[in-house]
Amino acid sequence: MRRIEGEQVLMRIFIGEHDRWEWRPLYVALIGLFRSEGLAGATVLKGAAGFGPDSILRTAGIWKFSADLPIVIEVVDSGERLESLLPEVDRMMKGGLITMEKVRVIRYEREG
Repeated sequence: MRRIEGEQVLMRIFIGEHDRWEWRPLYVALIGLFRSEGLAGATVLKGAAGFGPDSILRTAGIWKFSADLPIVIEVVDSGERLESLLPEVDRMMKGGLITMEKVRVIRYEREG
């Protein structure tokens, strides 16, 4: 396990549940890329509701079967490592939003 601490960068990627890269969900492809590149870790969060540049509201509901709910992928690592992956991430995305901000890592360790 690689150690990270202190000032790092949080990259957030906002996409839709139905977004694809080649034959699989885009979020699966992105976390696979991050893992293969040895990043510290990635988390995929599924939103209950959201809208993007098209202003179409996407919500979870009992009667909706294809809501294309929002997905947020969060990755924390060094700015240099994340910046180096941006061209590949951009190539994989057809739409969406990417943000990056400085964060302070207080704790990063395996359980036990």
